[in-house]
Amino acid sequence: MASVKQFQVTFDCAEPERVARFRCEVLGYVVPPPPKGFATWDDYDRSLPPEDQGSWSACIDPSGVGPRLYFQRVPEGKVVKNRVHLDVRVGTGLVGEERLAALEAECTRLVALGAVRVRLLYDGGDDSCIHMQDIEGHDFCLD
Repeated sequence: MASVKQFQVTFDCAEPERVARFRCEVLGYVVPPPPKGFATWDDYDRSLPPEDQGSWSACIDPSGVGPRLYFQRVPEGKVVKNRVHLDVRVGTGLVGEERLAALEAECTRLVALGAVRVRLLYDGGDDSCIHMQDIEGHDFCLD
């Protein structure tokens, strides 16, 4: 049996390009180049039927290590808490107050981009994280 070499994480959302650009800022990802034959993504989008324009977007890790993130337009909004979410690892290797300071600094940066801080999850040890939501309400944690 072959092992999985790559995977993609897919998000349902109302505004795929907006959410993709937010995640690029959060993760240091980039929007991939447009398909062959198109100078820009706008050119590509205009080539689609009107009902398909703006229906998806993606972002990639420029180093090629992290998974591709795909954002697809769906008509319904988020109703309940995600059953799966991304943890953004900003405090790896840090402990105590240094870890909390790193989490808080990143939280402040992301709130300025439109994220929402939900709550600090802190167990008194070095496993604290901040539960957040992106610009469309997708849950994620700063860990």
